[in-house]
Amino acid sequence: MFGSVGVPELIIIFTIALIIFGPRKLPELGKSLGKSLAEFKRASNELKNTLDEEIRLEDQRSAQRAAEPRTTPTPPPAEPQAVSDDQHVSVPRQNGSA
Repeated sequence: MFGSVGVPELIIIFTIALIIFGPRKLPELGKSLGKSLAEFKRASNELKNTLDEEIRLEDQRSAQRAAEPRTTPTPPPAEPQAVSDDQHVSVPRQNGSA
């Protein structure tokens, strides 16, 4: 139940607590301890659920990134270069065009 703490040890602990705190305070201490444990359990479950949700969302993002097709970025269009007067550019003409 409590790991290596057996029944005789629990009886000794309960007797010492009864002597120290008395019969009137012991139920109040037990109630406070129970509330504290319940709050701790609730907080730890909430943290676990939050972490599980974050892991699930990260897995979905990774799957979406893997499913997207990989495209190579196209280079920007080259700017036209100025032609100096001494360079001649020949443009072939088609037959029948003016």
